[in-house]
Order: sequence, then C-alpha cells, then structure tokens
Amino acid sequence: MLYLRVWHMLARSAAAFQWLQLARPAMFSAHGHFSAIACPDGDRACKRAPCPFSHAAGASRTMFVVAHDAEPASSSSTIPAKRPAAPSPVSSSSSARHEPPRKLQRVEANTASPQRVVPAPAPSTPSTSTPSAPTLRVNAAQSKVPVILRQTMLQTLFDHFLALYQPIISKQPDLAASHALQQEAEIHERTNKITYRNAVKTCLIGLKKRPPPDSVSHISVGTDGQIAERKRAEDAVASLVLTRAMLEPLLLSEASMLELGYMLDIPADWGPGGEAPSADGAEMECDRCKERYVVRPLDQADERACKFHWGRLIGTRVAGERQRMHTCCAEIAPGNPCDIGPHVFYEKEPALLHARHAFSLTEPDETGTALDIAALDCEMVYSTGGMRIARVSVVDSAGNMVFDQLVRMDAGVSVIDFNTRFSGVTSLDEAVLDLDGTRAALKSYISSSTILIGHALDNDLKTLRMVHTRCIDTVALFPHKAGWPYRRALRDLARECLNRTIQNAGAAGHSSVEDSVAALDLVKFYIVEKRRP
Repeated sequence: MLYLRVWHMLARSAAAFQWLQLARPAMFSAHGHFSAIACPDGDRACKRAPCPFSHAAGASRTMFVVAHDAEPASSSSTIPAKRPAAPSPVSSSSSARHEPPRKLQRVEANTASPQRVVPAPAPSTPSTSTPSAPTLRVNAAQSKVPVILRQTMLQTLFDHFLALYQPIISKQPDLAASHALQQEAEIHERTNKITYRNAVKTCLIGLKKRPPPDSVSHISVGTDGQIAERKRAEDAVASLVLTRAMLEPLLLSEASMLELGYMLDIPADWGPGGEAPSADGAEMECDRCKERYVVRPLDQADERACKFHWGRLIGTRVAGERQRMHTCCAEIAPGNPCDIGPHVFYEKEPALLHARHAFSLTEPDETGTALDIAALDCEMVYSTGGMRIARVSVVDSAGNMVFDQLVRMDAGVSVIDFNTRFSGVTSLDEAVLDLDGTRAALKSYISSSTILIGHALDNDLKTLRMVHTRCIDTVALFPHKAGWPYRRALRDLARECLNRTIQNAGAAGHSSVEDSVAALDLVKFYIVEKRRP
C-alpha cells in the first residue's frame, strides 16, 4: 500500500508539471507584462523557453527595491523582480535583528543620481488630557494568573477608578492609574488562578458603591487594602487609652524645650511684670507688611493701611525653576498683596511678653481635680498689647472637652484685629474671664504634674503666660523634613496620619477644641505606629 501511495503522488506531480509547462506560454503570452523588461540572465545564460522577458537590444531595466526607513536605497541594492531580496550587509555595531520591510517603491536603475526613498510618515497620536491606562509589568513565570487576563482586569479597574475620581482627577491626574495598579497587585497577592476573576468583580462592585470624593483625603480614595488599613488605624487610635507610662518617654527634654522656644523659668531681674500692658502710642513694625507705624486703638487706626498676604509661603516649581508661592492667592512671591487691614504687631521675646502680662509657673494639684493628661489649644487676636489670647480649650485624655472659654482683654488693651480667618473669633462681648481669671480656672485641670499635649505648644503657653515643663509637642514627634525652625502644619498632619480634615471652615476660622483633639489623636497615632511590628 505504501508503494501505491508514493506512485500516485509522483504521478500527480508529473502531470501537474506537464500541465504547467504547456500552460506557461499561454499565461505569459496573453498579457506580456514583462515584455518591456530586459532579461536579467542575458541572451546566452537564459534557459527559459519561452522567456517572458525581452531579449531585444536597448530594453529598459525597471526593477523593484525594498525601501527601509533607516537609510535610502541605492543602485547597488536594487534587485530584479521575481527574485528574493538578499539581506543587506550589517555593520559590526548594528544588531543582527532586521526590521521587516515597510513598503515597495519603484526606482529606475539607469538614473545617474542616487535614488532617494522617502519613508512613509508614522501615524500621529492625537494629544489628549485624559489619563492613560497603566501597563502591567510583571514576570509571566512568576504570575499565578495569565498576564493577558491580568492586563484586561487592570484596564477595567483603571476605568472604574477614573470614573470614581472624576471630581479630583484634575488635581491628581495619576491617582487612578496608581491605585489601579496597586489594587490589581493586592487582588493577585491574595487569590489564585481560580478565584482571581471573581475577586476583581467583587472589587468593581465595591468601587461603584463608593461615594464620590471631594478631596484626596476622602474615605473613598485608595485601594481596598489602603482603606482597610486606615480603618484599622482609626479604630486603634480611638480605642487606645493613654496612661502616664505610655507618655513619659515622649516628654520633651530640657534641651529640646529650649530649642523649640519654651520657657523653663522666670528670671528674677524681669521684675513683677505687667507694667506695660498696652503699646498705645509706641512705634512698632507691622507683623504683616513690615512697615513702621504708631500703635493706635481700632477706632483711631486706619483699617486699610496694611496691604499683605495672609497665607503661608510654600515651595513650588514654575517653568522648572524653584519658586515660593503664597497659599492665599497662589501668587509667586513677592506678588501683589491680596488683603488689606490695620497694621498689627507681634512680640516674641519673653521679656517683652512678661512686661505686657506677667508669667507664672504651674502649681501642684491642691484640689485633687487636676488631670493626669490634657490637650490644650488657644486662639489669638491682635491687640494694642500685641498678640493676645482670646479663646482657650482643654480636652482630657479621652478627647472630651472639659474647658472652653473666651478671654477678655486686660484693662487698657483693646482688640485691633480679631484675625477671624485663623482664630474663629468675631467678638469678645460674651467673654467673662480675663487672663488672670482664666489661668485661675485652669488650675482645676492643669497642675505642675499634668502631661500637657499640643501642637506648637510653646506659643500657647507664652500667650497664656504659663511656664510648664511636662509637655509633649506634635511638632517634635512629626518634625519637618527641612528641620528646625520649619514646622509641619497641624491640618497636614491630621490629613496624613488621621485621614481627617480640620481647619476647613475657610473665613470662619479654626476651632481650638478641634485642634486640641487632633493633637491628642496624633500622639495616640504615634504610639500605635510605634507598637506595630
């Protein structure tokens, strides 16, 4: 049987060859496409019978060459039609890998000048502001799931994150792609080839149910793992019960307190203090515009004399150059002032502060009501006596408010600017206690042994004219990356560590109760994070 099959195959091949030999003259003679082209083998070497090419003298040699993008074709690279293109020589510096030919172009072999082949233009990519989808870059051998499937699921996750982050995508254009990559990695880590697809579907359902975020710190922003981690940290902070033993290692040392500007004692040569409560009539430098002016009460002061920026200066890059920008109006420093008001002054030297109102040391607990742990925050206003306290808030170790009072100005001192944008104070008409009365009331909650917590607590204690040495300052626990004297803002720390938005009332100002609770929770967060393995 095998011999019969081979014989039939040979017979069919021979028949096909004979038919081709008979049909070929008719095929080429009917059309004559190559009759104007000289035979590449010449009259003597040609063995075709009949030959489709021309053997007449003076026949044209029109040929086809392959045009590459890298270099133009030359006459030496032309090859006859119907012949396979031989590989071009490769230099020692070039790679052995050749790019496939892009297109065919006709050139004349008899032209004197070198042939110039213009490569086909590459298709242009339309510019768009829409964030592009991420690409998965993993080792296929180490992937539990086929990479093609993972890339498809990654694209779907990116589309859902992009739809969720539409309210904030202009501020964080790369956030959707980053979180899609992290979310896919989380799912791949905890699943296998069988459960991977269903886990992605479950995640997509959860993304659709999230409320649209209004800021980067919103609870909807992040992967499932990040949101769960934040929830765990929030629960750990809320459930932590502070004790003295926990906080003793966090107390500021004497050297640290001096470096941060705390007062540790009251020099005897300062006298009793309080001899010059007001600077009315004195010449001072304005704390806002740095101009010299004469201090006057508000009813005698020019309310439009000072032109200033009320925001902080932060570093930014403009056209690749490092610049400083005002947070109030986004103007590059110095920029045109964006606010107007009366001239105000601010004194920092403890001796000058003592002359306005005398300092005093915190005293031991005689009533038995003082707290072991307390968090403190104050709000200040500008007055004829400089920066003076207008509101005091104290919370206990559980975050419960135990003291919150407005403070009247001392006799002879009047408010020039309530600084409402920061203090939140618009009037002191309801204030009952002055500074001496406020400190007397605070003795029931704060003694010399109380551990006092705050953010930039040295400023609050100086404004209260209190000297206290058992302090925990979140400025020291979370230092600025540029080092002292730079300090991180409390709202930034609350957003980063507690996922909490504070001081967002705008022109209505801050709340000293909210700020004191935030400082307390930051200390709890610090302890929880240190306990983590």
